[in-house]
Amino acid sequence: MKIVSKIYIVFVILIMTGLYSCKIGKKYSRPELHLPERITEQHSDSSTLADQDWKTIYTDTLLQSLIQKALDNNKDMLIAASRIKELAYRKRIATGDLFPTINAAIHPEREHTNDGGNNPDNDDSFEGKLSLSWEIDLWGNLRWARAESIAEYLASVEARRALQMSMIAQVAQYYYELVALDNELDIVRQTLDTWEKGLDLARIRFEGGLTSETSFRQAQVELARTATLVPELENKISQKENDLSLLVGEYEAVITRAKMNPDIYLPEQLPVGLPSTLLERRPDLRQAEQELIAAHAQVGVAFTNMFPKLTLTATYGIESSSLNDFLRSPYGFIGGTLLSPIFGAGKNIAKHKAQKEVFRQTCYRYEKSVLTAFQETKNAIVNFNKVKEARILKKNLYEASKGYVELAQLQYINGVINYLDVLDAQRGFFSAQTGLSNAIRDEQIAVVYLYKALGGGWDNLSPFDKEETKQ
Repeated sequence: MKIVSKIYIVFVILIMTGLYSCKIGKKYSRPELHLPERITEQHSDSSTLADQDWKTIYTDTLLQSLIQKALDNNKDMLIAASRIKELAYRKRIATGDLFPTINAAIHPEREHTNDGGNNPDNDDSFEGKLSLSWEIDLWGNLRWARAESIAEYLASVEARRALQMSMIAQVAQYYYELVALDNELDIVRQTLDTWEKGLDLARIRFEGGLTSETSFRQAQVELARTATLVPELENKISQKENDLSLLVGEYEAVITRAKMNPDIYLPEQLPVGLPSTLLERRPDLRQAEQELIAAHAQVGVAFTNMFPKLTLTATYGIESSSLNDFLRSPYGFIGGTLLSPIFGAGKNIAKHKAQKEVFRQTCYRYEKSVLTAFQETKNAIVNFNKVKEARILKKNLYEASKGYVELAQLQYINGVINYLDVLDAQRGFFSAQTGLSNAIRDEQIAVVYLYKALGGGWDNLSPFDKEETKQ
């Protein structure tokens, strides 16, 4: 019992030593970023579009269904989720390194000797022991390693959120592009019907001697030229459907989509928030900062590796040659090992300096990420404003071209103008129709880009995200 008491006392001393040991090295602080007061001169909102849930931004229920399916089934999303779990376990390993390791062993043994058959003898032994091994974190080496593992884990969480943000944007973009392709194909088919009717009329007037052959042949050319667009658009539609199938994690997904609505108008301005909100909301920037924190912790590990390491061991056991007396022969011992680097040709110092350079590079990458985020946001704001202007102008062009083609057809029937003028008006109207369709698509995608640039779309957490956030 005296041995047990002594080991207990020593164990308490070791715990106190581990708890009150120091952690040397500089504390992490975020680099000075010199953020501007506002993102653009026209915007100084305290609120931001990114605060809204993605389902309030993308109100099309068919699009919402596709986005949710991508978030649930996309293989990259599943890989990212598994990566978070992996690093969560590694974080627990690094935390476990701070505590003693205790093992138990039971070792029965029988040794039989014969001595040439003259003096046979049996020698039995029974042993059971508990062993303890503990590296005392005198300088904070293990705590720096734990800080690194925590930062890597949090970076993986932010990486998944950044992927979710990008996934939502990509599905929405592909969906709007697919809807626009459907609309363009409808325009082409309607135009083909118009060309066919015009060709029949041109044939009748040519055969009746009312017009020249030139008008008839030109109508044939326009019909043939427009017909070539059908397989091209069908090919693009098929490829876009395949792209969406890949995003939602299916081989041949049925991509149900709505018709393009030309009467949806977006507000003149959308709130973008303040510069600091980008750092708070964009998960890719938070991921970059966690990677910076991990690199800083690696510097701490390299620095503390230059100091001595103290490992303590303790064993308590019982051993006897007879099983009946097994509990009557306890033994125990305590030991310690102090391992200190003395000469390594400057390797430890070089490793520390090399790690400091890695940290400096990571710091520059973080600063570049912030600069890139601001550039993306400013470009998205400018793009949103300009595509709205383009949509208004193309709407005016559409109305003017529609009126012109109706007038040209009426004048042609009355013999005021020739058929080439009608063909020219129809070409202009066809171009105006596709231009307006593309402008509507561009305006919808501009909202996608702006919402993503501001960091919107990641905070609608799945049950997995909520569980991991609590860890």
